[in-house]
Amino acid sequence: MNLSSQKLIAKPIYVPLMSTTSFTKQTPGVTPVEPALTPPSNDAGATAFVKKKLKLGGTKTKKRDIPAGLWTKCPECETMLFDKELDENLKVCMKCQHHFPIGARERIHSLVETCTFEEMDANMISVDVLGFTGAASYKDKLAANWKKTNLKDAVITGIGMIGSHRVALGVMDFSFLGGSMGSVVGEKLTRLIEAGTEKEIPVIIISTSGGARMYEGMFSLMQMAKTCAALGYHAKAKLPYISVLTNPDYAGVMASYASVGDLILAEPKALIGFAGPRVIKDTTQAELPPGFQTAEFLLDHGLIDAIVPRNEMKERLIGYMDFLMAGRKAAAK
Repeated sequence: MNLSSQKLIAKPIYVPLMSTTSFTKQTPGVTPVEPALTPPSNDAGATAFVKKKLKLGGTKTKKRDIPAGLWTKCPECETMLFDKELDENLKVCMKCQHHFPIGARERIHSLVETCTFEEMDANMISVDVLGFTGAASYKDKLAANWKKTNLKDAVITGIGMIGSHRVALGVMDFSFLGGSMGSVVGEKLTRLIEAGTEKEIPVIIISTSGGARMYEGMFSLMQMAKTCAALGYHAKAKLPYISVLTNPDYAGVMASYASVGDLILAEPKALIGFAGPRVIKDTTQAELPPGFQTAEFLLDHGLIDAIVPRNEMKERLIGYMDFLMAGRKAAAK
C-alpha cells in the first residue's frame, strides 16, 4: 500500500501553558494543530487540565508562638533569655545585668544557708479594721493576693544563717499589694527586730514597697514609728542593722525603717525615694536631673553606702557582718 496516498491523521497533543512561548510535537508532512486555550471536557480519552491561580506577591509565613514559661524578654537590652538560666542567675540578665523582680522566698534561698531559716509569725494575716470599700473591698483584695502569691502578707521574717552569722532576716515581696506596709508588715518587722535584739544578732531587712497601705489608714502610718522605735532599742544594744533597698522603694517604708540602717545598700538601678518623680516635678515646678531617684544618683549624693549586684549580695553581707560584729565576738572570747 502506498503510504503517500493515505490520509494521515495526527491527534493533537495538549501541552500546559508554562510561559508566553508554547512548543508542540510535530508529525512530518502534517500541519501542526495549535493547542486549545481552554481545557477539553472530561470525555473518555480526553486529558483534563486544572487551571491553577497564581499567587501574587510574597507568601506569608505563619508566626510561631513561643510557649509561655520558657523565654523572657529583657526590658533593658531586649535579649530573649531562657527562663531556666535566668532563674539560676537569680533573675539577673546575663547580657546587660538588668535586675528582674524576685520573690521573697527566692531571695531568702539565695542568701541563707540550706535548711537554716526558721520563719516567724507565718500565719499572721491582715484584717479589715476600717471596713474599707471602693472599686473592690479590702477583704476581696486580700483574698485575691493570698491566692495569687501564696503569701500571707507582704513580708517574710525569720532567723537564719548567712555564712557563719546568725541573723534576723526580713524580706518584703512587691507582688503582694505592691509591698505596701500595713499593720501585719509593721508588727512582723517589729517582732523580728526585738528578737534580734534579744538574741544579740544582726538585723537585715530587704525592702521593696510602694509605701503605706492606704486600706488601713492611720493604722498603717503608725507602723513607721513602731518599727523605728524597735530599731532604736536595737542600736542601743550596739547591734548592727543593715538595710537593703531594691526596686522600687518609696514613701512610708523609705521614710521609716528602710532609711535608718547602720549600713544602707541598694541593687543597681533601683528606684528609691519618698514621692514619685512626677509628684516632685509638679510640686517644685523644676526639671529633675538625669537619673533622679536611682540608686546610682543616691550613691553620688551620699544617701546610700554601696550598690551591690544581687549575685554578689550574700558574700558582701558576710564581709560587712564580719567587720560589724568583730568587736562583739572579741569581747565574748
